[in-house]
Amino acid sequence: MRTAYSVENVRAAERELMARLPEGALMQRAAAGLAAACGELLGRVYGSRVTLLVGSGDNGGDALYAGARLARRGAGVVAVLLSPERAHQGGLAALRAAGGRVSDDARRDVARADLVVDGIVGIGGKGGLRHPAAQLLGAVRESARVVAVDLPSGVDADSGEVAGDAVRADATVTFGAYKPGLLIDPARERAGALRLVDIGLALPEDAQVEALQHADVAELLPRPAAESDKYRRGVVGVVAGSARYPGAAVLAVAGALRGGAGAVRYVGPAADAVLARFPETLVHAGPPDKAGRVQSWVIGPGMGEESGALEDVLAADVPVLVDADGLRFLTPERVRRRTAGTLLTPHAGEAAALLGRGREEIERARLRSVRELAERYGATVLLKGSTTLVAGETGPVRVNPTGTSWLATAGSGDVLSGLTGSLLATGLPPLDAGSVGAYLHGLAARRAAGPQGAPILATDVAEHLGEAWRDVLD
Repeated sequence: MRTAYSVENVRAAERELMARLPEGALMQRAAAGLAAACGELLGRVYGSRVTLLVGSGDNGGDALYAGARLARRGAGVVAVLLSPERAHQGGLAALRAAGGRVSDDARRDVARADLVVDGIVGIGGKGGLRHPAAQLLGAVRESARVVAVDLPSGVDADSGEVAGDAVRADATVTFGAYKPGLLIDPARERAGALRLVDIGLALPEDAQVEALQHADVAELLPRPAAESDKYRRGVVGVVAGSARYPGAAVLAVAGALRGGAGAVRYVGPAADAVLARFPETLVHAGPPDKAGRVQSWVIGPGMGEESGALEDVLAADVPVLVDADGLRFLTPERVRRRTAGTLLTPHAGEAAALLGRGREEIERARLRSVRELAERYGATVLLKGSTTLVAGETGPVRVNPTGTSWLATAGSGDVLSGLTGSLLATGLPPLDAGSVGAYLHGLAARRAAGPQGAPILATDVAEHLGEAWRDVLD
């Protein structure tokens, strides 16, 4: 599992380690890892041109010491000092001793560089880049690579928020631990490829953000035992679709059938469309509480204005996933009265309505928004988007690493709801069901889009879910 820690946690771990190490040893560890990553990006260090954008403090020091290492390997290294009077003196001396120099024409040296190293602002920085630094970044050649030191300058390390101009890096070399902002948009898209350099930090057991990897998902995936039958594997109930949106029911059922449960019960007006595509579905005219035994409910996709079934579903003593139209009729009080788990799956626009905010604010502050929703509704919340986040009332927030922009297609959220509801029926807790569902959903979309990427439909995503399971289990 990839874990990310707050600036406060990282700073505390750094202080504890520095108290036990010789002065400057921690910075040298960071600089060695940074220089190695820069060398790999360059391919050929000797004769390459490297420009360091150096701010004040330790972040600039890391860049200067790494620049010294590159200069000793034959690179032409020049440092642009954005705060000359506060530049790290030890790092500056090391760079000069290795043959590097301080720039006398910043724009020229940035424009000539094969590699630009962003050492402007460290993890404690707040707000966007100041004007001189932002102007310099505009001079970077299209063919040059940009490496960020610890995180791209101008992004918030703890939240992933971007308040103004910020560096857009090809790669980010981060030290000791991932920071939440490196995993969450809008900052994530500015970080490029991530490389973690282990500098020996002792970090708390509980992180602020975590991202499942293949091994974690494989451990959580439900598998039938020898004595399992379709009912022991779990039955998921789906309330979805309407006369206007029958396809939403078909897509939600498609996801549910491929989600690991043994059977799917469908309740709603699109039974004929569902049976035509999936004859194995158990259909019922409703209401939901008369449909038969289920281990979870999914309600909302394409439901339209009909809200009568929601009260039945919320009253059930099984986990419930509420999506799409179902979210419009929720109140925190209705959700908090439930004794079983509840998983809400809004996109940014739906989250904005639930919180009474603008959509832009949700997209700008995704981590803060998903935490607030989970706390307000007393539920687990899966916030869909460029980085899908899953949050419970307490504990780390999960970020999904498999998403792709090809998922921005009509109906893909309906497939995700069915898939995740099925995982709930198998017994996974809401946080795990949401995280595993989002992970498989992203893998299936990548499979459908192909290695070069191509337009896909929601039905394509559903049809590739089996391959996503195999990818994880192989």
